[in-house]
Amino acid sequence: MRNVTLRLPDDLLRQAKIVGVNRESSLSELMRQALEDLIRRSDGYELARRFALAAMATGFDSGVETARYPWSRGEVHDRD
Repeated sequence: MRNVTLRLPDDLLRQAKIVGVNRESSLSELMRQALEDLIRRSDGYELARRFALAAMATGFDSGVETARYPWSRGEVHDRD
C-alpha cells in the first residue's frame, strides 16, 4: 500500500472524522471504502452501458411482425 496526501476543506474533514468515529473506522478505511464503491459503480455503469448499446445495435425481435393473430388491429382498438 502507498500513502497519499489529500487536501480537504476543514468542514469536510471534520464531518469525515465524525463518520469514522461513528463507524469505528479510520479515515483511511473510509476513503478506501468510498473509492472502491465509486469504482464498482463506475464499472457496473460501463458494463450496463455496453450491454444496452449492443442490444440497441442488434435490435429486439418481439415476434409481432411474423406472428399471425386471429384479430385485426381495428378489432383490438375497437375501431370499425
